[in-house]
Amino acid sequence: MFGLANPERFMRFSAPLVPWIWALAGVLLAAGTWLAFTAPEDYQQGDTVRIMFVHVPAASLGLMIYGALGVSSFLSLVFRHPLADAAARAAALPGAAYTALALVTGSLWGRPMWGTWWVWDARLTSVLVLFLFYLGYMALRSSIEDEAKAARAAAVLGLVGLINLPIVKFSVDWWNTLHQPASLLRAEGTSLAPVFLWPLLTMMAAYGVLFLALWLTAIRTEVTRRRVMSLRARAAWSA
Repeated sequence: MFGLANPERFMRFSAPLVPWIWALAGVLLAAGTWLAFTAPEDYQQGDTVRIMFVHVPAASLGLMIYGALGVSSFLSLVFRHPLADAAARAAALPGAAYTALALVTGSLWGRPMWGTWWVWDARLTSVLVLFLFYLGYMALRSSIEDEAKAARAAAVLGLVGLINLPIVKFSVDWWNTLHQPASLLRAEGTSLAPVFLWPLLTMMAAYGVLFLALWLTAIRTEVTRRRVMSLRARAAWSA
């Protein structure tokens, strides 16, 4: 797999895959949406339980994408892999979008369940901090003109942000919060009934494949942009 760190090999390898991944994402999203709307109402939450099928996948992917951003930042900063910085940069915007979606849908779900749009408990606050790390990463990259310096500074910030991931994950176990504890990944098994579990798993798969499609497309776009910039620089130098 490390051979794919070569941009030329990556472009050749990913070119035929990207359309199929986009198609698979579309199929999974359609199936997940159908399952979500045909699932029965919850005996306590009623129709608002359907927010779970958007909120939980968005929150999970927001967390995992930042993990990918952090690993890519590490590889870029320490091992100088050619595609690592492009991968970190490409992950930031989708990750921020997923995290923002989790915050918005969490508020919409919290209002009927908790009687309030927002509380400053550990889970909600740590997810907001995660969103701010995404914004900070993108803002830092765009604020420094020298791309090499911007990449190094953003990579350091990306690594610092990894500290927040276990806080988000275990906040409901470490502190008293309004947010419910994990119901999907538990030592004793899931607490979800199959009628809710399968739509949720399908939507999680759909969100994951959609991110992969977005990520690969963005990395390819970034590689192409850097090639164009390199060609322009050579042309200017030769002129």
